[in-house]
Amino acid sequence: MDILTSKANGILAIEFNRPDKKNAITAAMYQAMADALKEAESDTAVRAILITGKPEIFTAGNDLEDFLKNPPQGMSSPVYQFMWHLSHAAKPVVAAVSGMAVGIGTTLLMHCDLVYAADNAKFSMPFTQLGLCPEFSSSMLLPQIAGYQRAAEKLMLGEAFTAEEAREIGLVNKVLPLDQVVVFAQAQAAKLAALPASSIRAVKRLMKGHQTAAIEAKMTEEMKYFSEMLSAPEAQEAFNAFFQKRRPDFGKFF
Repeated sequence: MDILTSKANGILAIEFNRPDKKNAITAAMYQAMADALKEAESDTAVRAILITGKPEIFTAGNDLEDFLKNPPQGMSSPVYQFMWHLSHAAKPVVAAVSGMAVGIGTTLLMHCDLVYAADNAKFSMPFTQLGLCPEFSSSMLLPQIAGYQRAAEKLMLGEAFTAEEAREIGLVNKVLPLDQVVVFAQAQAAKLAALPASSIRAVKRLMKGHQTAAIEAKMTEEMKYFSEMLSAPEAQEAFNAFFQKRRPDFGKFF
């Protein structure tokens, strides 16, 4: 299974499990995670959610071959369903990141409540390098988290940044040694699961509820731009260059 899920001691664990493909995410994987989150929302046995990858890689982002065969088709697409359920989760979501978190691997962290990174973690949102734009409200949330200038640097240049920098800008709560990060995140999720569920939900709702409509509106706006740009010449050049293992040439576009 490319996505592993398990429930124990009040925690739903969701794990990327496709290391041979650097945990690149397919439409089927998005759907599996969306279904797990949807089910967890009404499952009284689930009091917290934990998202992890592998020690060497969190996720390389979208599987580009699968992505181009199954491009997002609005709100019915598996990726939208996953991100909608994640962004609307009433229960606390904890993430443990090690290795690379590329594209949506970084975007999804902005919708989590607690994020812990291993000292080998690296983050990147290379949307402009692919002729695309930010996704799933990251163009709104990252400036809120990091401030405009730092967010602009990450979103416009799309360059990778370290776990320590992610902590400095507020994307990550704590950086830990690789062999400790998942254990620590599990312990934090266990703490949340042991507290009164109604109190935890209320705190989350009070902190995030006021911008639910804004997040939904920004997701819709970004998806419109993203869908248009996906079929534009710049993106086609970027994808062709990726598969041909060469540098893209954007100089001919304006």
